[in-house]
Amino acid sequence: MPLAATGIEGLDTILCGGLTCHRMYLIEGVPGSGKTTLALQFLREGVRRNEPVLYVTLSESIEELRDVAASHHWTLDGITLRELVPGEQSLAPEDQYTVFHPSEVELTETTKLILQDVERLKPKRVVFDSLSELRLLANNPLRYRRQILALKQFFVGRGCTVLLLDDLTATDRDLQVQSISHGVIALEQLVPEYGSDRRRLRVVKFRGKVFRGGYHDYAIRTGGLEVFPRIVAAEYRQSSKRERFSGGLGPLDALLGGGLEGGTSTLIVGAPGTGKSSLAAQFVSAAAKRDQKSAMFIFDESNETLCTRAAGMQIELREHVDAGLISIQSIDPAELSPGEFAHSLRLAVEQHNVSMIVIDSLNGYLNAMPEERFLTIQLHEILSYLGQRGVATLLVGAHHGLVGGAMETPVDASYLADAVILLRYYEAGGEVRQAISIVKKRGGRHERTIREFQLTEQGIQIGEPLTKFRGVLTGVPIPVEEGGSGEGRSGRPT
Repeated sequence: MPLAATGIEGLDTILCGGLTCHRMYLIEGVPGSGKTTLALQFLREGVRRNEPVLYVTLSESIEELRDVAASHHWTLDGITLRELVPGEQSLAPEDQYTVFHPSEVELTETTKLILQDVERLKPKRVVFDSLSELRLLANNPLRYRRQILALKQFFVGRGCTVLLLDDLTATDRDLQVQSISHGVIALEQLVPEYGSDRRRLRVVKFRGKVFRGGYHDYAIRTGGLEVFPRIVAAEYRQSSKRERFSGGLGPLDALLGGGLEGGTSTLIVGAPGTGKSSLAAQFVSAAAKRDQKSAMFIFDESNETLCTRAAGMQIELREHVDAGLISIQSIDPAELSPGEFAHSLRLAVEQHNVSMIVIDSLNGYLNAMPEERFLTIQLHEILSYLGQRGVATLLVGAHHGLVGGAMETPVDASYLADAVILLRYYEAGGEVRQAISIVKKRGGRHERTIREFQLTEQGIQIGEPLTKFRGVLTGVPIPVEEGGSGEGRSGRPT
């Protein structure tokens, strides 16, 4: 069967191409969830394809529909609007029914007007807004079901693809139309304790066709609905070249056994201030010098702060941003849903061909959305997807605490990462210093030494292995030699 595109790219992806033509579909959701906007986008797509379309409204006036369209900078040219809202004359006492129930008069008249418009216009796409009025006019479930069945047979017999909008205002959940419809799309609106409303949709039912199940986030913005399909890593399996990414520093590459590998994820973890973000910026800057594109998604600081701080260590991000080799997106987690964030990652890979992605930090990503469950599972899907696309991913995670043995992370992402770079404070010679080590790397050799790590005005400097100390990772190392104070035994940076 041919497919009717909805005019919403993300929704068509979820539906694997669009709606099956000449069938009836139910779009249900509470008021404010975007049903009317979705319906108008569906009809505008029909107009773009030179198809006759019809919008039948029993709940909103034509003027209100035009206001909705104007808010998205649309016109309704090419869409035939049929308003069946009762006029002000229905308030007159002489027009009130005293002998007959409204269902015996108004339902028949309403149905007659709809059928006349369809016979006259022969539309390919029809929107019926909304079922609440039809349900009330029918007065009883049996008559309501028979009315919907009759409309279904009428529309399908005339080659119409129909959307029925339901605002779920009935006191009892009615599954009659769900059972009759060829497909059902449910729109949901969630209200977190902090931040803007979150919206998500789910294809409840679609007869005879494969679709992408589960919940998918969406947003209502100027221009219509934007739907963000959930990432399913298994759909992107492909063989990719495993490219090696140098960090631009010899000792750093030596620690990593030659550098990072494409298609792998690396977790940079350590206490606040140890240089995790600076190390990630070093990898990104080195990639830009090789004309490789990178994308940074930062939760904890602004773009300007990051670029200024990096420039103070001779890591030039701003010039690469201006050249289009690095994109930096500052994430406002109060406004961004997890699905939209994952969609932004996918666009960076598929549209901008980035070879390296930085997520800074996992603390901001997870703590900013405390009401969102299963974020760790979503992160697993994201990393699997990026790995199959050959992208090198850097995750930044901060420990709770500064110095000591009881250093914990808010979420254990080390099992997800292919490599783990550990940055740690330690005390020596009356000053606080930093150390770097590679504690994990799948599928490759790496150096197991612990080296001193410094952030200087000349850049990141990595010293010789700290062979004269033991217990560096505890934060309070002990000199190997008896009676040594530790002064000058760290192996100064090269």
